[in-house]
Amino acid sequence: MFENEINLYLEKHGIEAFTPKAVLFDMDGVLYDSMPFHARSWHESMARFGIGMAPEEAYAYEGMRGVETIKLLVRRQFGKDISDEEAARMYDAKSEAFRLCPKAEKMEGVEELMRKIKAGGLKIVVVTGSGQKSLLDRLEEDFHGLVSRNLVVTSFDVKHGKPDPEPYLTGLAKAGIKSSEGIVVENAPLGVRAAVAAGIFTVAVNTGPLPDKALADEGANVVLPSMSALRDVWK
Repeated sequence: MFENEINLYLEKHGIEAFTPKAVLFDMDGVLYDSMPFHARSWHESMARFGIGMAPEEAYAYEGMRGVETIKLLVRRQFGKDISDEEAARMYDAKSEAFRLCPKAEKMEGVEELMRKIKAGGLKIVVVTGSGQKSLLDRLEEDFHGLVSRNLVVTSFDVKHGKPDPEPYLTGLAKAGIKSSEGIVVENAPLGVRAAVAAGIFTVAVNTGPLPDKALADEGANVVLPSMSALRDVWK
């Protein structure tokens, strides 16, 4: 699949052959149809602290660690810095708002895609900027036999969240592979930027309201309209 895009990737990075050994998935908006609930939770919880964040803005900040998102919002709106501890308390309010939302369902097509990947002998890694324990605790249960805890990277595992490449570099390390041996599946511009910075072939799946251009402009090698579309073209 994607022969032309792969050839361009190989040429850019000076690699002779594309031999993927793992697929690194983002979580929100990729594994779970959870972003509408996150968007509402961000909007409602931040309003309690006098911080303006329209629901659609959540998609622009998606992938960034929650504490970093809050510190950025405060800096932009009030021109001051707050501590990690203060931002963490505010993020707790967002987490509680999300916990009260309906259960996010698995994204259509993702489980079948994972089974194809496993059947091909590739590892599955989850790389998320989330610290949302209600979702993280569900991963192994919802994707039994497909996702293992030792191949999950969360906000608790890194110092710098997306768009910094650290989360994806950490995922590569956990899988024991080089950047040229991975494929990233992302739905967020900041996540795409992080994956590209880590030197990994990146498939963007546009499951939100942002235009395809927002993902392509960050360097995604391929942009598809849904997880089902990726499932259908995976060979």
